[in-house]
Amino acid sequence: MPFFASAQNELEVGATAPAISVTTHLGEKLDLGELYAKGPVAVYFYPKSDTPGCTKQACNIRDNFSDLQAAGVEVIGVSAEGVDKQLAFVEKYSLPFTVVADKDRALGEAFGVGSKFTKSLYSRQSYLIVDGKIVWRDLKATPTTQSADLLAALKATGSNQ
Repeated sequence: MPFFASAQNELEVGATAPAISVTTHLGEKLDLGELYAKGPVAVYFYPKSDTPGCTKQACNIRDNFSDLQAAGVEVIGVSAEGVDKQLAFVEKYSLPFTVVADKDRALGEAFGVGSKFTKSLYSRQSYLIVDGKIVWRDLKATPTTQSADLLAALKATGSNQ
């Protein structure tokens, strides 16, 4: 079933974040509801692993991961690719965070993330979730400033731990 979201489908700030079970790059199940209960969670969607923009975005988060951790933020990257591609991406760039293999597009559909260009890729979007609610979103996330944008959003919400 092809997936395509339009701007009116994307979750708004204040909405309850989807608390579904997803598959990680290790092929393990992750319950997002349980993760949200532990502290702030950044969920960022990207089009395709190991492409220039997606690699810049992931490496920006990797290079500033200690700052995100110090702020108590758990990071989840998501694309509509399978476990093998996601695992290879994580290993190639030594990504210290979880990447979701959303091949069935369940998480993307739950967030309303799609692309106006293609039905098989996600647009680059980021969400910050605190206490199970979306407190910030960026519908045109910038790869080279992703971590700084997330930290600024966390600070602006007053949700620093």
